[in-house]
Amino acid sequence: MSYTIEEQIALIERGTVDLINREDLIAKLKRAEKTGKPLRVKAGFDPTAPDLHLGHTVLIQKLKHFQDLGHEILFLIGDFTGMIGDPTGKSETRKPLTTEQVAKNAETYKEQIFKILDPAKTKVVFNSHWLNALSAHDFIKLASQLTVARMLEREDFKVRFEGQRPIAIHEFMYPLIQGYDSVALEADVEIGGTDQRFNLLMGRDLQRTWGQEPQVVLTMPLLEGLDGVNKMSKSLGNYIGITEVAEDIYGKVLSCSDSLMFRYFELLSDLSAEEIQGLRDGIDSGRLHPKAVKQQLARELTARFHDREAAVRAEEHFERVFSQHEMPEDMPEIELPAGEEGVWLPKLLADAGLVASNGEARRMIKQNAVALDGEKVSDDSFVVPAAGEVLIKVGKRRFCKVRFV
Repeated sequence: MSYTIEEQIALIERGTVDLINREDLIAKLKRAEKTGKPLRVKAGFDPTAPDLHLGHTVLIQKLKHFQDLGHEILFLIGDFTGMIGDPTGKSETRKPLTTEQVAKNAETYKEQIFKILDPAKTKVVFNSHWLNALSAHDFIKLASQLTVARMLEREDFKVRFEGQRPIAIHEFMYPLIQGYDSVALEADVEIGGTDQRFNLLMGRDLQRTWGQEPQVVLTMPLLEGLDGVNKMSKSLGNYIGITEVAEDIYGKVLSCSDSLMFRYFELLSDLSAEEIQGLRDGIDSGRLHPKAVKQQLARELTARFHDREAAVRAEEHFERVFSQHEMPEDMPEIELPAGEEGVWLPKLLADAGLVASNGEARRMIKQNAVALDGEKVSDDSFVVPAAGEVLIKVGKRRFCKVRFV
């Protein structure tokens, strides 16, 4: 399917915050159409954690838009920069990752991105390939391209400097190295989150210095988590992980608010802008119920990271457990040693595999999201008697039966 320049611009602009600049993008698209040479579209990801969540996929979904338009995708894994640690938005110097951690996380990223992108049309690149080849002289030349005053224009550095908190010299190199990646790849377009704007513009500056045509910069919003307020984050517990089981993805999407639902449609769905507007109009007119529309989104996202059959099963599971108030058929059961002293509830939740840590358990308890045998528990110092059996429910979707023997 071929797209007009106007259709390409409309799809590319969907959900974006900054487009720097539109005229340059139109010129590049026209040249690509005339020459038959697709644009080289870059997005970089530092492999700082093994699992991605929906917030990360906002950028990947925009890459898919470019891919659908026939352009070349450069999925850059920052194995070199990952060992520095991106200072963006950080109040202190980040602990760098080891080579082994970076390599392990990078392999996981490659597996996960192809749930969205076409692997046959995606070029995965590692910036260590060209950055390891730079000499000390090259790095000094690169560092000469930026003044300290300009670097302190970055809000996070400015705040740390004024607050007399340390800024390591190597952190100043991060934007320069990210910008140099665009030089090495001769990128036509780079996509990043709004918090990456300074780094993305650095790519334009360095490309000019190296005699290249500056890249177009697109920034995407930081996706709100399920609370509808804060950025989606594992540490805040408001995230939907793309490696989660189908039932959890489906149930979490269904738990978002009606207003947040359309934010997710705009940034994550494959539906066209016209189709999404049709859903809005259907709700406004009373022709569609908000829950039915939200179920459509939940099915789409669950199927993307699993498959259609899994999405159907997840929907059936949700209706059976939450609409009809039945227990899940596949509820896990574990056995733990009985004893007179009992078990601290946060530890029990972690031992049962219902939370990742005692800290997450305490947060869930304080949020009134934990029930024992149907009774909510809000005291994070509660001790569960280590005798008989107990049915544990965490949130709306996590169940486990613990039997003390």
